[in-house]
Amino acid sequence: MSAKNKAKAKAEQAKGRLKETTGKATGDRSMEAEGRAEKAKGDVREAADKGRDALKRKRGR
Repeated sequence: MSAKNKAKAKAEQAKGRLKETTGKATGDRSMEAEGRAEKAKGDVREAADKGRDALKRKRGR
């Protein structure tokens, strides 16, 4: 997992958690949902990068 992609994934996850928490605290359901979606996007990016790295290791690159 490249450092750039890892940082991007972690930033999306953190931003999503923050929005979700803020939405819950303020009762703003749309912000809460937006936060969950953004966190999920970061989770998917991280999983894809890990899968790509595993494939590279398996191929011996």
